[in-house]
Amino acid sequence: MGSCEERAERISATARARRLTIATAESLTGGRISTVLGAAPSSSEWYRGSIVAYASSVKHGLLQVPDGPVVSESSARAMATTVAELLDADVAVAVTGVGGPGPQDGQPRGTVWFGVLSGGAARTELRHFDGEPGEVVEATTAHALFLLDDALLRESQARPTDFGPASVRRA
Repeated sequence: MGSCEERAERISATARARRLTIATAESLTGGRISTVLGAAPSSSEWYRGSIVAYASSVKHGLLQVPDGPVVSESSARAMATTVAELLDADVAVAVTGVGGPGPQDGQPRGTVWFGVLSGGAARTELRHFDGEPGEVVEATTAHALFLLDDALLRESQARPTDFGPASVRRA
């Protein structure tokens, strides 16, 4: 089992234990993050779904991305916030970037913005990945799952379980 699948199992366990729901908004990964999460144990209990918005017009129209470049911090933030609202999720991760082979919005291949919504607040992160388009997609998927896992742990620490204070361990 690969690291993405192992991470998805941890995400599943945390989400189920804390009764948290998850949503994703994807662009350059084209549904890869959703595929990994949907195959995780008991995903129907915690995974709300994904919006795969590959076209810029879909990002602007459906995910309320502001006018301007879609490979940007403001896009990632809007995508994470809007998908959480649309799919009624506690935690959301969004990715928008340039898989390649050429640049987009003045950004070189491998430029990826991540948006994460948890605890009612969105944060963003910029990464640059090397490689061919497929490698960029895989690296983006792996990092999005890492950020989602981290956000769930943070959210878990803020929410007690039915059995007392949250006890969180990092794997």
